[in-house]
Amino acid sequence: MKETVGNKVVLVGAGDVGVAYAYALVNQGTVDHLAVIDLDERKLRGNVMDLNHGVVWAESRTRVTEGTYGDCADAAIVVLCAGAAQRSGETRLQLVDRNVRIMESIVGDVMASGFDGIFLVAANPVDILTYAVWRYSGLPAERVIGSGTVLDSARFRYLLGELHEVAPTSIHAYIIGEHGDTGLPVLSSATIAGVPLRAQLAKDPTLEGRLEKIFEEARDAAYRIIDAKGSTSYGIGMGLARITRAIVQNQDVALPVSARLEGQYGQRDIYIGTPAIINRRGVRRIVELELTPREQERFTRSADTLSSIRERFFPGSPDAGEVP
Repeated sequence: MKETVGNKVVLVGAGDVGVAYAYALVNQGTVDHLAVIDLDERKLRGNVMDLNHGVVWAESRTRVTEGTYGDCADAAIVVLCAGAAQRSGETRLQLVDRNVRIMESIVGDVMASGFDGIFLVAANPVDILTYAVWRYSGLPAERVIGSGTVLDSARFRYLLGELHEVAPTSIHAYIIGEHGDTGLPVLSSATIAGVPLRAQLAKDPTLEGRLEKIFEEARDAAYRIIDAKGSTSYGIGMGLARITRAIVQNQDVALPVSARLEGQYGQRDIYIGTPAIINRRGVRRIVELELTPREQERFTRSADTLSSIRERFFPGSPDAGEVP
């Protein structure tokens, strides 16, 4: 990985998610330069102007420009938000045929620039597309990261906070697995204001059923949001900004992203949502949670779902450590 000057990010795809991410990034003053690429040049020009007009109120100056793939040559991170959008009633996995082809074209253009940084993937189905970006780019797996379950976990923490009347920042609870219908909550390691949730479960047998309903509400939130306003954007935009900050500030913080498993949880050669330590070089290491037998069963089912889809596009598996 070559060293890049400054903290330059290239965003590919300025739809609802991309613009929400750009807005969060400018507000937080995380990066020096944000270059934005989009097929709709007229709308892109307007978004870039609008973002720049808000820089004066931000924490620090972010230079926002209309980008080209040439901008990727010295970028620290390329964020992929381009792709076909999820339609009302459509699952994320149903997007796969359209978006794998789009990713192959985009990654080819990015790599042709000489890019040698970190890919951050947000397009859906994110676990499959992150795997595709890894295979198409030839970069080490630790430098290709998907947004994973960062949004699922945020939704879950928010709802748990509402239930317990505690700020979500005081709640530590992960949803892992597919960013989609087969993800699962890890209740066995969750804490509410430092109190293990398993202790509350032991005292109140009815709590598990209520927590499962909260998880289902978090899992299915995207369908309700898409049905109401056409897309999800703000939550994932802020989640992507959080991952970006962890990278550029070399934070070594644990975030639930889509990372490639190499034996963790008994799985290999899939990208899937799991906590991972994130720093300036990408995924430093995967955090393998200690799951109950029931949680492990649900995780395996989620992994099997993703593996079957991945196998359609990438049959076989590269040897461990082999550059694809």
